[in-house]
Amino acid sequence: MTTRGPLLNTFHEYLHVRRQPTLAEAARAFRACVAPFGFVTFAAGELDLGGRDRSVYYVIDWPDSWRKFYLNSHLIERDPVIDSLARRREPFTWSDLRSDRQFGKAGREALKLLAEHGWRQGLVVPIPGAHRRVGLVSLVGTQPECDPETVAHLSFISIGFLLHAKTLATRQGFARPPAGLTAREIECVKWVALGEPDAVVARRLGVARSTAHEFIEKAKRRLKTRTRAEMIAVAVTLGLVDL
Repeated sequence: MTTRGPLLNTFHEYLHVRRQPTLAEAARAFRACVAPFGFVTFAAGELDLGGRDRSVYYVIDWPDSWRKFYLNSHLIERDPVIDSLARRREPFTWSDLRSDRQFGKAGREALKLLAEHGWRQGLVVPIPGAHRRVGLVSLVGTQPECDPETVAHLSFISIGFLLHAKTLATRQGFARPPAGLTAREIECVKWVALGEPDAVVARRLGVARSTAHEFIEKAKRRLKTRTRAEMIAVAVTLGLVDL
């Protein structure tokens, strides 16, 4: 009987997040779930460990100052916390990283940089996928420790949030699209995924056929794919396309 209450509470919070109709509302509900545990900001997305510029963020709840620094400095391409995902498949905390001998000097310096923002603890919830892609929810907080029960509770809710955010972002837009894709290029990818030829894509966008073709080719190059079929497969994985 002692565990039933906490388990039901976890499940109810999971369902509450999954029922939100918009990204903003889902993020607000998720924030309410994690705030009592000292977590003040988070991000959720799909990372490509083989080519980090193909990573996509569905939600970024960071303060503007950190968001600008992280994205504009290309820290994502050398983020040591992300480096740890190559050998970690279970949820882990920053405390776990600090005690990991393989977590090098660059990683410890990055945690010090985060500490300057008042962030003392983090929880990283990975969802391994295919071809070196990893779904990810990264929570950042002000409390020094995170006990195993809290990790389990928040990890379950985080997984639900990530899956829901991916679906909503496909329809409502991304916090940060992968590979610098423009809105027009993403729209073209969606039409191509539905089997439409260049002429139809051009008509739907109100542009010349040659322009639509160039949008598609640019999207293919940005996603580092060689064929349209490969481009569609990557787009589906990243949540750009909902088939």
